[in-house]
Formats: sequence, structure tokens, C-alpha cells
Amino acid sequence: MLIILAFIILFHLAAVILLFVATIHNAWWVVSPPGREVIYTDLWYSCNVTCYPVESSHTTEAAYLQAVQATMILATILCCVSFFVFILQLFRIKQGERFVFTAIIQLLASLCVMIAASIYTAQKETFHVPSLREGSYGSSYVVAWISFPVTLISGLMYLVLRKRK
Repeated sequence: MLIILAFIILFHLAAVILLFVATIHNAWWVVSPPGREVIYTDLWYSCNVTCYPVESSHTTEAAYLQAVQATMILATILCCVSFFVFILQLFRIKQGERFVFTAIIQLLASLCVMIAASIYTAQKETFHVPSLREGSYGSSYVVAWISFPVTLISGLMYLVLRKRK
């Protein structure tokens, strides 16, 4: 049981790290114009040599981008909170009870990641000024989509996990 518990903790920590990388790293969108430096865009800034805030042309697009920002931050916070709740429940729950509260929080984190990545996928064209629209998805975007099944599986593991000696 100790090996299973260690695996679950490492899996959860991997999910937290993936969420932090996806939220913080500046490579959701990558543009490499010919003859110029590569431009990396995250949820807040576009950077080549210098960084400048991501600006949308319409308020609707700004609302979509703010929704992506908020749900990624919320997913990261929920994933951290579920880890601390798991540690607390590990020592407080009677033998045989389930980690349902931890699972619910982790599944909510997974839902937030899915919402953020889906909105970004659907609205990617509107988030960037016309000169940056000819790019491609970056590594942080891929990490966000990878963190979705990792947090989902982690939440499902907590749902079926029972505390044993």
C-alpha cells in the first residue's frame, strides 16, 4: 500500500508541476516570421527580445482570454488545494473511508483545465493581433492538454482509493 500511496503522491505532484508550467511558461502560441526572431505568446505577454501585454481588438476576445487565464489559475490552485486536503485526509480519515472530497477538488481542477484549453483552441485566432495569427500552438498549450488527463486520472484514483494499513 505504501508503494501505491507514493505513486499517487508523485502522480499528483506531476499534475501540479504540469499545471504550473502550462500557466506560467510563455509558449502557448509561437510565431516565427521569416527573417525575424521567434515570438512566444502566453496568456499574458508576447515576447521576443522584449515583452508586451497581449491585447485583443474587441472586448469579447478579451473576455475569452480572461476566461482562459482565470480557469488555468483556478485549476492550478484547486490542484494544490486537493493535494493538501489529501495529506490532511490521509491522517484524519478512518480506515476504509474514501477520499471523496480530494477527488471532487481534483476533478474540478481537471474540468477547469479542459475549459481553458478548449476556449483557447476555439478562440485562438481572436486572441492575437493580425501579425501574430500565422503561428502555431506552443509547448505550454500542449502541456495544458497533457495536464488535463493527468488531473482527471488523479481525481479518479482518489475516488476509488481506500485508506488501508
